[in-house]
Amino acid sequence: MAPILVARKVTKRFGGLVAVNELDFEIEEHAIASVIGPNGAGKTTFFNCITGFYVPEEGVIEFEGKEIQGLRPDKITTMGIARTYQNIRLFGKMSAIENVMVGMHPRLSLHWWDAVIHTPAFVRQERKVLRRAWELLDYIGLTDWANHQANSLPYGAQRRLEIARALASEPKLLLLDEPTAGMNPQETAEMIEFIRKLRDDWNLTILLIEHDMKVVMTISEKITVLDFGTKIAEGKPEEIQRNPRVIEAYLGRGAASGLSAAEAPAQAA
Repeated sequence: MAPILVARKVTKRFGGLVAVNELDFEIEEHAIASVIGPNGAGKTTFFNCITGFYVPEEGVIEFEGKEIQGLRPDKITTMGIARTYQNIRLFGKMSAIENVMVGMHPRLSLHWWDAVIHTPAFVRQERKVLRRAWELLDYIGLTDWANHQANSLPYGAQRRLEIARALASEPKLLLLDEPTAGMNPQETAEMIEFIRKLRDDWNLTILLIEHDMKVVMTISEKITVLDFGTKIAEGKPEEIQRNPRVIEAYLGRGAASGLSAAEAPAQAA
């Protein structure tokens, strides 16, 4: 299938530090792919370039054939890209259902005065938004928590709620930044199946940053490996698993003899 996102020679600098260095990348529509690499490799910086939080100094990022580098994050969201974060960024004092409703904001079309005077159009849209929020909470299995403050939910439920908020913007491309971070093995296995279900049920393309190599190797159709902002390897899981450059990036030269890329991060920890 044709790529939904293409990056060409993307470079992002912070002073003298090159966080992303002439990165070429693409992901096909309906694929599940991962970006991996040691801490500081430039993974989240690349996500931030895609979503408009950073503007690359050089290069082009195209989404469905349209250049998006330099656009505001809200504009990029409206085009069909949503994300979650390594550190959960829910509105902790708001309820679970309110968090989901906030995620629908990019798709709302009324003016502020409609809300002030409660026009009939506002009332209809408010009902539609509330109904959709309940549907999303039901999809992720959190209807019992709908009116609880988001920061009172169990950790795994907060992860799912953040995904539901992203889904509320009706994305075509979903970026997940370490979706299994902090999860136990059972929660991790459930998240793997949930991500696959998301892709199939919502016809999504999904791009992950993930440090758990078991997750990466299990779920990814393609893996891109960064080190110091530079792509050092790319391919299918079986191609990445014993790539010596990948192992060296995690453990250092001479320290990785006999290890696979799947084992290297655990050894490094």
